[in-house]
Amino acid sequence: MHQPLGFRDPTKPNHVCLLKRSLYGLKQAPRAWYQRFADFVSIIGFVNNKVDHSLFVYHHGNNTAYLLLYVDDIILVTSSHALRCKLLHLLGNDFAMKDLGPLNSFLGISVSRSSQGLFLAQEAYAKDIIERAGMLFSNPCATPFDTLGKQSSKLGTPYSKPTLYRSLAGALQYLTFTCPDISYAVQQICLHMHAPYTSHVHALKHVIRYIQGTVSMGLHITPSSSRDLVAFTDADWAGCPDTRRSTSGYCVYLGDNLLSWSSKRQPIVSRSSAEAEYRGVANVVAEVCWLRNLLMELHCPLHKSTLVYCDNVSAIYLSGNPIQHQRTKHIELDIHFVREKVARGQVRILHFPTRFQIADIFTKGLPRVLFEEFRASLCIRPPNASTAGV
Repeated sequence: MHQPLGFRDPTKPNHVCLLKRSLYGLKQAPRAWYQRFADFVSIIGFVNNKVDHSLFVYHHGNNTAYLLLYVDDIILVTSSHALRCKLLHLLGNDFAMKDLGPLNSFLGISVSRSSQGLFLAQEAYAKDIIERAGMLFSNPCATPFDTLGKQSSKLGTPYSKPTLYRSLAGALQYLTFTCPDISYAVQQICLHMHAPYTSHVHALKHVIRYIQGTVSMGLHITPSSSRDLVAFTDADWAGCPDTRRSTSGYCVYLGDNLLSWSSKRQPIVSRSSAEAEYRGVANVVAEVCWLRNLLMELHCPLHKSTLVYCDNVSAIYLSGNPIQHQRTKHIELDIHFVREKVARGQVRILHFPTRFQIADIFTKGLPRVLFEEFRASLCIRPPNASTAGV
């Protein structure tokens, strides 16, 4: 570091400062801290995960531990109490650390443990969003998005407080970590962050009113005897009124628990509903491949094919039939890896009736009855009632 103004040594003006530790304000400080931590945990036996560089795995004999790092917050999961104490002692010798005991909060997500499993929620964070929007006494609504269709980018008049709109939209994005039921509505809101109009503000307030009525709900993770990876995918063809691009969504389950989900507008226009659905299948297959590799590095490999359910028969044919060149020659080669995964037996694409397609909740606004049915399938419920002894 160059000598700061006012503190230069007149006899040695060209000398630089030798830092004893990285400064938080420097751009390279996070990388220097990560490298320092990664080098140490590798010495004590951890291996850096290749598919998620913030995850470290310790596996020796019957002893297994997982360490998840986010800046200076750490989650440590071990197979035994003795191993946990040993690792905490080794880490404490080199870093100033504090053991906060069993996991109850991480990055604003509260974790409640019971005999039925874990309950993840962001109730305090959701209430803060409602307060920032000035809607503490607003009436709740049953669904986060109406069924009238997607909104145009210029409907109404320009909003006078675009900074507030962007702030609330960004805050809602983080809330989707435990509330996947608002993913589609938030995705639609974020499409207009660059130039929000009054109609978009009404949609934003509609989502906040929905949160007002479901503020205590969260994501349940329960013990499951099944280790099968199952995915559902759907696409809303040419739904964007401005660009005519499609919206694709998916959700992935490990056993009975929701593991991953997405609601996203596709980057290019699809010429048919089959093409839009096929792109949606490619998105979820890419996510499935990542999850399978992650589970393998966690020493929990999957030996069965992953089932991907799609409600479009043509997209299923495209995933297994390389002969239909005339219909697919304009599609980028990178999404045809689906056929390779199907041929290898890692993935099976199966048909699923539209009426029971859970991924619909990530592609369009749904009626109340159907929305509540799919929301329950996403493991989103109020917290379990506390009982004596729990």
